[in-house]
Amino acid sequence: MTDVVDADELLRRIRRGREHAAEAERVWRERAQDLTAKDPDGAREAAARAWAFEAVARVLQEIVCPGGPPVTAGGVKQVT
Repeated sequence: MTDVVDADELLRRIRRGREHAAEAERVWRERAQDLTAKDPDGAREAAARAWAFEAVARVLQEIVCPGGPPVTAGGVKQVT
């Protein structure tokens, strides 16, 4: 049986997912930086994972705030 979720709960879940993705992106970016000198292959893998989490965070941000200004790497909003 499937539970019915109201709009407020759905929004809370999306926001939690967005926060988790942003945190995971930060962790993987730090790992990529730490591995750059000693493990280039590991650094590339970590960077790819960071990019994946960045994409998820951007999609969830678009759901929460449609049509808002795009967010660039590092959480700085792009000004056009």
